[in-house]
Amino acid sequence: MIATGIVPDWLFTAVAAATVFTIMFDLGLAIVPGEFRWVLRHPTLMMKALFAALVAVPALAWVVARALDLPRPAEVGIMLMAISPGAPVALRRSLGAGGHQSFAPALQIALALLAVVSMPLSIAAFDEYYGGTATIDPRHLARQVFLAQLLPLGLGMLARRALPVPAAWLEPRLRKVGTALLLLLLALALIDIWKPIVDAGLRAALAIALVTMLAVAAGHLLGGPEPATRTATAVSSAARNPGLALLVAQLNHASPAITATVLAYLLIAALTLIPYVTWRKRAAGGARPP
Repeated sequence: MIATGIVPDWLFTAVAAATVFTIMFDLGLAIVPGEFRWVLRHPTLMMKALFAALVAVPALAWVVARALDLPRPAEVGIMLMAISPGAPVALRRSLGAGGHQSFAPALQIALALLAVVSMPLSIAAFDEYYGGTATIDPRHLARQVFLAQLLPLGLGMLARRALPVPAAWLEPRLRKVGTALLLLLLALALIDIWKPIVDAGLRAALAIALVTMLAVAAGHLLGGPEPATRTATAVSSAARNPGLALLVAQLNHASPAITATVLAYLLIAALTLIPYVTWRKRAAGGARPP
């Protein structure tokens, strides 16, 4: 996916797949299915969170892109990320920052499932606006969502239910493996990602940071009144899914400039989100009883 020739594509893809699978399986081990009953008692909160991630973020991204008068490839790349919800690492960042233990996993699953419907609709709407011919088969999206997120998450939940003692032993150890793989993935990405960021341009970088901050603000506002649900909604809104965005770009033979913008979005958004995650983690720590 990152084609500067330094890191082999097969290596990056293999490490990315192993990282996502390990992290999602580990998160599945930590999820108690009975906790989802809390979400069923708060349907309005879920609807607001879904609105933030699926509607507000694409709308804010479009406004920012038009206001900054970005080049068309940069605008399309940003919009691709804006319509791609449910980043696999979002759930881990959300829970690590003090996100609600019941609400955050349910929101992640809901976003992954709804992406199969929301993304083709969004692409069709953008085709009308841009006069384009892009398309995406929902089956491709469903396959990506299932293999990258739902399958490992479900296997982890099943393992916790069927083998609770081994699962409890495995969870902290697998979390360390997931962290190590994530650091390796970031190192491989940073080797090559400087060129896509430079290719995307400073205005595009500014737009990405601004969209991420607005997404955090929208999610935090709509995720209340509980601090933990605000955190979960804000992180899930700001963290977009590069796998889905790159899938759409690849299937529609997007230009290298569009792919560069998607890759730049991945890194810039992650860095922009750090202050919020740090703040919420400290706030959650201070809220816990000694």
